[in-house]
Amino acid sequence: MGGILAFAGSSRVGSYNRRLICIAAEGARAAGAQVTVVELSDFDVPMVNENLEAEKGMPLKAREFKKLMIANDGLMIASPEYNSSITPLLKNILDWASRSESSDEQFLSAFNGKTAVLMSASPGSLGGLRGLVVLRMMLGNLGVTVLPDQKCISGAATAFSESGSLVDSRQQSAVENLGRLLAGTVAKLVRTD
Repeated sequence: MGGILAFAGSSRVGSYNRRLICIAAEGARAAGAQVTVVELSDFDVPMVNENLEAEKGMPLKAREFKKLMIANDGLMIASPEYNSSITPLLKNILDWASRSESSDEQFLSAFNGKTAVLMSASPGSLGGLRGLVVLRMMLGNLGVTVLPDQKCISGAATAFSESGSLVDSRQQSAVENLGRLLAGTVAKLVRTD
């Protein structure tokens, strides 16, 4: 079974989206997937800058993240909504991962052939939905197959228990099922390759 790379587009301590990723990752693991959950704050990189890239090459941490993307067949992303879009943190790391380091590297090697599932949690009433529209479009344009199922958790400030699970058991199951869905889809695709 192909591995899944899971991450949240927020580095805030106590991030709702980090909690959401952990729930979905549990679902994927229960379905037999190998899931690697990473913190984007561990990949501290400068803003994409072609002058910097030409002078020093791709930053080490950007290269490490890109290698993780290449090594996994599935992507599980939870992103908060910032001004009806995705976070600068998430956009920047994905932009770095899209950069080619040599002329013989396959174009968009970190994205091509990947399958992704998206989710979000937000204190607002739409649960981060508008940001996922942007993320879905971006990933699709980069060659990722984004599954149509997604989950947006509104009222996130009161949606989670102290243990990190969702208070509403139906919501909890729905997020776990996103992980299971991605795990099953990735497994089928890997077997047919």
